[in-house]
Amino acid sequence: MEEQLLVLRDRMVRNQIESRQINDRRVLVAMRKVPRHRFVPPDLACSAYEDNPLPIMLGQTISQPYIVAFMTQALDLHEGDRVLEIGTGSGYQAAILAEIVREVYTVEILAGLAAGAEALLAALGYENIRIRCCDGYQGWEEAAPFDKIIVTAAPDHVPAPLIDQLKPGGRLVIPIGRVEQDLVLLEKDEHHVNRRSIIPVRFVPMTGQALRGSRA
Repeated sequence: MEEQLLVLRDRMVRNQIESRQINDRRVLVAMRKVPRHRFVPPDLACSAYEDNPLPIMLGQTISQPYIVAFMTQALDLHEGDRVLEIGTGSGYQAAILAEIVREVYTVEILAGLAAGAEALLAALGYENIRIRCCDGYQGWEEAAPFDKIIVTAAPDHVPAPLIDQLKPGGRLVIPIGRVEQDLVLLEKDEHHVNRRSIIPVRFVPMTGQALRGSRA
């Protein structure tokens, strides 16, 4: 079974990711290495390498493999980076990041998901991932600033604390919108934050403070 899943994982990278202009070698290596089937319910393991999102616990989803690769490449990661992820889910995106960068800080608002991801990532041997259960709208102030920030749930605006916690020269990738969503890339310099939309996407909504509409 494991050998069959390895074949499916390699096919996923070749057919869904490399063929669609994902060319960052580090991203491709990480996507080939991380066992995506471990991050979905056991009855969906054989579907883990298909080109679509899948349900996980508590009404949440694990993103389509291509979108995971696309967002990871858009961050322009470097080995020494410290990265903040908002929306741990089952932990798959955090594992991909951890294969590339020095430190990953990941926040999940749902306690059941946070606990499950923490246990799985530890079982897989990841020692450079830190997990916190809280509202990701406020980021992780004590660990800031971050070189890169990635958000895997969609608010209708960019939370100001995340911009504040991004280093000058850093990048933030986030889906924005309630019904129609765009993946937005923000690049911060000493004086400005440059913003541009990249592709249309569909993510679960960011809950907590973001859902209440606060822009504080």
